[in-house]
Amino acid sequence: MHPALTGLIDRYQPQSSNDYQNAVREIVQEIALLGLWRTPFYDHAAFYGGSALRIFHGLQRFSEDLDFSLLRPKPDFSLKAYLGAVADELAAWGFEFRAEGIEKANPSTIESAFLKGSTVINLLQIGAPPEIASRLPKGQLIRIKLEIDTDPPPGATNEMLTRLVPTPHQVRVYDLPSLFAGKLHAVLCRNWKSRVKGRDFYDLVWYVGRRVPLNLAHLEARMRQSGDWLLETPLDAHSLRDRMEERFASIRFDQVKEDIAPFLKDPRELSLWSEGFFMDLIPMIQIHEK
Repeated sequence: MHPALTGLIDRYQPQSSNDYQNAVREIVQEIALLGLWRTPFYDHAAFYGGSALRIFHGLQRFSEDLDFSLLRPKPDFSLKAYLGAVADELAAWGFEFRAEGIEKANPSTIESAFLKGSTVINLLQIGAPPEIASRLPKGQLIRIKLEIDTDPPPGATNEMLTRLVPTPHQVRVYDLPSLFAGKLHAVLCRNWKSRVKGRDFYDLVWYVGRRVPLNLAHLEARMRQSGDWLLETPLDAHSLRDRMEERFASIRFDQVKEDIAPFLKDPRELSLWSEGFFMDLIPMIQIHEK
């Protein structure tokens, strides 16, 4: 194992197979961000989403994917051009992952790729006990999805943030009000089909609890792009409150809690979750004035 990884692994204090898999996933995410820093990637794109919130702001839930947004629309942007640098960086730190672009089945503004590696091999790489690794199917893979929006809605603000692990580097990240706007758009507008994403609601509680102001202009831009705000008048606090009340009244919060529980170390923090609890959050949201 690379000596610089020891401190990263120690902060997880893994005990179970699931603990070690989460540790590998997050360490690989951080090394992927480092690999992208060694290229001009952050001249064109910013990191956002749940993994950005966990890595840079200490969100206490595990996150599976790496989400990025271009700084300005560029339909011909190629994520594949940067995958070699990510794979090389992972190999330099002793991990065995391959980076694969995903061919689009239908026209889309989202470019996607996967990092895939053997669960057993990479758990052993971070010092997982052989008796834990040996219980896993030999063909089981750890998959980390990378996505980038090539047609970003306007109004987001970003900043360059410094990470010191596994080695000093910088990542361009959406600021907190813009991250909040993206998350609230998911809460209000995501098509959950048959299963609600509990992580959307967990992150919402995080933002409100830390009094992060909402970038309302960016939320409106996202809603217009997705077809969820069609009025000529701007989205305002009153209209937002009505949308949130309508959404929360339609949710089965037992399904929300069931979805998020595996991503938490202590699921007891979900005990208060109900329609009433989330209704109480609505007046606590602060609007970021630009």
